Amino acid sequence: MTPVRHGRAAGWAVGSAVALALLIAGAAAVASAGDGGARHTPDASSTSSATAPQVPAADSADAGFARDMAVHHQQAVEMSFIVRDRTRDEEVRRLAYDIVNTQANQRGMLLGWLDLWGLPKTAPGGREPMAWMAEGHGHGTHEGHGAGGAGGMGGMGGAPGSAHRSHDGALMPGMATRTELDRLRAADGRDAEILYLQLMTDHHRGGVDMARGCARLCTVGAEKRLAEGMVEAQRSELDQMAAMLRARGAAPRA
Repeated sequence: MTPVRHGRAAGWAVGSAVALALLIAGAAAVASAGDGGARHTPDASSTSSATAPQVPAADSADAGFARDMAVHHQQAVEMSFIVRDRTRDEEVRRLAYDIVNTQANQRGMLLGWLDLWGLPKTAPGGREPMAWMAEGHGHGTHEGHGAGGAGGMGGMGGAPGSAHRSHDGALMPGMATRTELDRLRAADGRDAEILYLQLMTDHHRGGVDMARGCARLCTVGAEKRLAEGMVEAQRSELDQMAAMLRARGAAPRA
């Protein structure tokens, strides 16, 4: 295996600290995140309503995506830190490093929006994760989606909030189970690399479908743009991981 450059390995801790700082900066920078469709009609008697952020409802697609993708991203960061300690292959560690920095930053933005909107970070009313993908179009707040409903969500069958059954810690499609995470922690070298790439491929597939759902259902402009960017970036990483698996005589899981 290719030996790791100590500068990059040492930079992981620094990179994580920088990512955390970016989370705070990102949350402040998105104070104008309500530039998309309005959830609430401004009060004509208020002189400040024209410039106040537009706040989505707690059960909206905007809030649901922010909550669920933050959890989804958290596991990607966790898996990337695990593989860092299980392999000395620089190509895999570089990918893991990039995923940690990108997804930690995005997670901070998503949680920052929830804080900005004054919304809870857990789903209200005992809703299952991703229920917003099946229900969001029915609240009368997402215009312009026509009869598309919750369809067209890739491999998730159109109503992933109800189709996916949480099990063994896998709360959403694509997420690794606790058993799989334990296998990753126990693996070493090439075995760890292959398992990480397979688990992260599944993870990205679920993330892409969720981001597509927000790009279609969310009303907050900045959040829609973030979701669209996630789709493009994670599709590119899916291609990269497929090539890395081939180079190791393996393939994504069916």
